[in-house]
Parts: sequence; C-alpha cells; structure tokens
Amino acid sequence: LPFSFQKGSSPVAPVHIVNEDSADKTNLGFIHAFVAAISVIIVSELGDKTFFIAAIMAMRYNRLTVLAGAMLALGLMTCLSVLFGYATTVIPRVYTYYVSTALFAIFGVRMLREGLKMSPDEGQEELEEVQAEIKKKDEELQRTKLLNGPGDVESGPGTTIPQKKWLHFISPIFVQAFTLTFLAEWGDRSQLTTIVLAAREDPYGVAVGGTVGHCLCTGLAVIGGRMIAQKISVRTVTIIGGIVFLAFAFSALFISPDSGF
Repeated sequence: LPFSFQKGSSPVAPVHIVNEDSADKTNLGFIHAFVAAISVIIVSELGDKTFFIAAIMAMRYNRLTVLAGAMLALGLMTCLSVLFGYATTVIPRVYTYYVSTALFAIFGVRMLREGLKMSPDEGQEELEEVQAEIKKKDEELQRTKLLNGPGDVESGPGTTIPQKKWLHFISPIFVQAFTLTFLAEWGDRSQLTTIVLAAREDPYGVAVGGTVGHCLCTGLAVIGGRMIAQKISVRTVTIIGGIVFLAFAFSALFISPDSGF
C-alpha cells in the first residue's frame, strides 16, 4: 500500500527525495556543452594545419599509426584545455560567462573577416608548408634509420627482424604524428575555444564533444587523404565557422549566466 496507517496518526507517504530539476539541468548542460564543443571544433579544424598533417602523413605511412598518434595528441590537448578553462571557474561565473561571450564574438568576427578576404583556393599554401615540414621530418627519420640499422617497423617489407604488434604504435611515425599534431595545436584557435568553452559550459560535455569533433576531423583526413585536403574549401569553412561563433555569442543574450549551461 502507498500509505501506512498508525493509531492516532495521519496517513504517511514514503518519502522519496529526487531532485529531477537538478538532474535535468545537469543533462541539459552536458548536451549543450557537447553540441557547442563538437560544433566549434569541426569548423575550426577542417582545413586547419592539424587536418593537413593527418591527411599527408596518412598517404605516406600506416593510417592506423598516424591516426593513433594524432588522436593521442589531440585528446591530450583537449583535456589540458578543459582543465585550463575549468580552473577559471574560481572566478564568479557572471564574469567568465560574459568574457567568454565577448571572446566568441571576437573569434566570430575575425573568422568572418578572414573568410571573406580569402581567395577560393586558400589553403594550398598551408598544405605546401605542411608537406615541406613532413618532408624535412622524413629526411631526419631516414638519417636515423641509416644510423640505427634496418630494423625499423616502418622500413618496409624488407625488414628481417620480427616486430611485435605493440611496437607498431610506438614507432617513429607514431611519435612524429603525435609531435607535429601537438605542436601545431598548441595556441591554435581550437585550443583557445576549448578553454573558453570549459570556462562557461559543463567541462565533461566539452571534453567529450571536443574529442569526438577531433576524431571526426582527423578520421576524415586520414581516410580521405590528399583528395579531401585539396578539395576542401578553407574559405567556406572559415565563413561558416565565423557564423557558428557569432551564434554562440548571440545565444548569451537569451541565456542567464546562472542557468548552468
């Protein structure tokens, strides 16, 4: 029975305290942060230097090795950025909320201006720059192979020394993909936006959304390779990115800083 009766007492219902509003608020905050993070990462990374690095390296080396190295670097950078952003939550939320909104507006206006000034074939210079950088790293790798002997896992079918599978993921190519991606991402627009998002959104949602966004972009670069790198319109992506950033800044006019998302 839903009620229990005792002599001389009124009916007493069992007490179940469930703060549904709080749970809904938390879920909505996570979803909003996830959507925001995945959106800004995609528009920031498509046609970016890290995209070209993954695309070009995937044409030359084992795709799984390149993807693993790049994703480890991007995942680590995303987590570090979220931690940096979350550290700013010691400041009253009303300040961080409107400062981050202003930064989104600035990023959006800059991206729109850059996109409108770009030529339709913009991005080829950065593609050539990345190719030159990877070629330089290749030459260094070849010199290292000559010094260390022919036993490297990436040296081709002529390798005579059996290699364990796990060594495939810590090969010089893995290290090169990790290093190039990490250095290219440091101080990049996507890192700064991840920090800003983590300061105003649910940090778990930002971390998951940012990582998924990087996975999609890097996976597309690794699978499509040079074809996507040459076909992609950096100008169009930049203009769309500017609109997305401005949309998030504009949304602050309708969302209270204390709403939790």
